[in-house]
Amino acid sequence: MLARLPGRHVKTGCLHNHAEWSTNTNTMSDTSYDVIVVGGGNAALCAALSAQEQGARVLVLERSPEETRGGNSAYTGGGFRMVHKGLETVKKMIPDLSEQEIANTDFGEYTAEQYLDDIGRLTQYHSDPDLAETLVRNSTDTVQWIRERGNIRFEPRYGKYAFKVDGRFKFFGGVVVQANGGGRGLVEAEFKAALKHGVTIRFNCRVTSLLRKSTGIAGVRVLVNGFDEEEIHAQAVVLACGGFEANREWRTRSLGAGWDLAKVRGTRYNTGDGIRMALELGAQSYGQWSGCHSVSWERYAPDFGELDARTSSQRHSYPFGIMINADGKRFLDEGADFRNYTYAKYGRMVLAQPGNFAWQVFDAQAAHMLRESYKMRGVTRVTGKTIEELADRMQDVNPAQFVATVREYNAAVKRDVPFDPNIKDGKCTTGLTINKSNWATTIEEPPFEAYAVGCAITFTFGGLKINTSTQVLDISDQPLPGLYAAGELVGGLWYFNYPGSAGLMSGAVFGRISGREAGLYALGKTLA
Repeated sequence: MLARLPGRHVKTGCLHNHAEWSTNTNTMSDTSYDVIVVGGGNAALCAALSAQEQGARVLVLERSPEETRGGNSAYTGGGFRMVHKGLETVKKMIPDLSEQEIANTDFGEYTAEQYLDDIGRLTQYHSDPDLAETLVRNSTDTVQWIRERGNIRFEPRYGKYAFKVDGRFKFFGGVVVQANGGGRGLVEAEFKAALKHGVTIRFNCRVTSLLRKSTGIAGVRVLVNGFDEEEIHAQAVVLACGGFEANREWRTRSLGAGWDLAKVRGTRYNTGDGIRMALELGAQSYGQWSGCHSVSWERYAPDFGELDARTSSQRHSYPFGIMINADGKRFLDEGADFRNYTYAKYGRMVLAQPGNFAWQVFDAQAAHMLRESYKMRGVTRVTGKTIEELADRMQDVNPAQFVATVREYNAAVKRDVPFDPNIKDGKCTTGLTINKSNWATTIEEPPFEAYAVGCAITFTFGGLKINTSTQVLDISDQPLPGLYAAGELVGGLWYFNYPGSAGLMSGAVFGRISGREAGLYALGKTLA
């Protein structure tokens, strides 16, 4: 490994209240770097840290103001889906794991084969096998690298991926750790680490195009504070600035009618700039442009995500209830699989319902299973002592049909099968047009409650084609010299669906690779 360059005075855009290495200006005398990273989320920051690790002089350009920095990563729960061997791996990631946590938790294990099987199954085997293999095989080592390089503190991911049964937590799937402080805590730590290692960061800088020369990439053209234009030169550029989910026009054009009405779960700044500028340079589009990660969301949520910790629009406890549309009917299998294997596709199904909304319905048996997000500010919730009373309070729903649906559902539940939220318990319904496959408890114990949900898009699946070295490829599958990509603008990984917490993991894996490769290329240590 190349030795790192000595620390430098760091110039930032609007970066206040950090440390003595920061300055309070958005102008700078330097107009040339080894590597420019476009974006400011987890993938971008991993790329910056990795490029600097090779000895490169690195500039990060983030379109958003400092106060909303972090891209979509800041809106996540901070979980990482990785290959692990249970407690053996978890203790390496969480050295301060308590004896009580060890005694009260079964972390299970998650093999590379299981991870690849999940990706294949959920994407209907469309996922690029080389990219999937690279993601999976590098997952564990990358989380360890983030912990050390980014000074990230991890903790067990209880609640979403493990429920307490008989006094003990049991994890299911491959997500056992999350960054302390969630996604926001993750990116804050990564920003601090980048500054500490000498990375230059500028905010309010929208990259509008790539500069080229006869041998490849020459840098970027930037719009600063929405007005001033600059050209900044570099030997290599890493694009890590997200998909096009915040672009209503692109969304509707690619995903179809109605998608202009969807909420945006995360940042408002992911409008496809990185994809557009690479395509203009001859890059190849790739992946499922008609697909996206979309979730059940508060029906009356703001158009874009909010970083206020006191609010949450997530509505992901649907496996323990039923979902009803405006006609008063169920329209999907709420218990088809664990939430982390269905939540990213069910938003699309909600959007397709009459009026683009649905209601999630629960009774007293499920009340203690609902996530904290159901108890926060900004929740559209109605209650009733009877199903009939609840029906009358559910706005825009056919009440008579809803009551009939609940009665039909209750009659179809297999009552002799025990309920267990930590496994696919087989507690199902029989004889319905759409059966519920697991966790089918009856809706019959008052009080009853219902939550209005719509659809929110997290990120788009279509993007740029890269190879396993993260080089952006042209239409002939040849690398565009000096151009790399990582994160949500990479196409080819996700189709139709997505395994929960694989987004941060893929961003970190390919961010780390892209930074390393871009740094080595910029320093003349590798071929194009």
